[in-house]
Amino acid sequence: MALEVERIDTLPQLAARPADSHKGTAGRVLVVGGSRGLIGAVALTANGALRGGAGLVMVAAPQCVQPYILGLAPCATSHPLPCRGDRLDRTAVTAVRAAAARNDVLAVGPGFSTGVIQRMIVRAVLGLGTPAVLDADGLNNLANTPDWPAQRRGPLVLTPHPGEMARLTGRSIGEVQADRTAAAVSAVRGWTAAGQGPLVLVLKGAGTVVTDGARLYVNRTGNPGMATGGTGDVLTGLLAALIGQGLAAFDAACLAVHLHGLAGDIAADRVGQVSLIATDLLETLPAAFARHADGP
Repeated sequence: MALEVERIDTLPQLAARPADSHKGTAGRVLVVGGSRGLIGAVALTANGALRGGAGLVMVAAPQCVQPYILGLAPCATSHPLPCRGDRLDRTAVTAVRAAAARNDVLAVGPGFSTGVIQRMIVRAVLGLGTPAVLDADGLNNLANTPDWPAQRRGPLVLTPHPGEMARLTGRSIGEVQADRTAAAVSAVRGWTAAGQGPLVLVLKGAGTVVTDGARLYVNRTGNPGMATGGTGDVLTGLLAALIGQGLAAFDAACLAVHLHGLAGDIAADRVGQVSLIATDLLETLPAAFARHADGP
């Protein structure tokens, strides 16, 4: 399929921080996620946002698992979501809205599970107007939210792997993978016909595709060792952090996938592809930032 899109090869750079910077000037990121048995994902996202340069990261997770998550992300602050037993209470929707009002960008979905309350939270996030990154169960709940494109009121970045993309579009994984760029561009163009604000799609996989329907970037960093649980959660936090530091959603997505893959390549050089795990990316993101700043 021939695509009339602008193909992007040049990546943005983050601006140098002023000498009088403080925590608030580097962006406030709210990470919404977590559930019983899935505490690692939201912690990886929070740590990915911190390694990505966010000045402040707040974790909004069910109060029944909140202490365990914060033990894995000690530099983040906490906003517990009300529960009944080990399930979210309906008042969690109001709690997320309150936390969102105190932050600049939202990262929603890692380890969140699916259900009525989770869908209500995703729907609420779409209507806030605050820039948001949806991943994992954020996308799974979105796929079960009727007419979600029309509910958008602000910048939105979706970061599906092929399986999640298939659920969002109603196509098979084989159809998505047969022409990844065409699948991504056509989906975004359909979704942006309704709603407000830019919508960016990050279709993950070998040669991650980033598009807003008019522009297209295909990433060249990364390696098969990154096909391990949790690496996508790190990307979600990194992407949110870059938006919080002032990059537009499309620019932030392009730079995030490049840095994420580059961190994976540096990690593979250190530990090998077989032994690479998601926390290795947290260790190598600083080197990836430095290498990108030095230029090609």
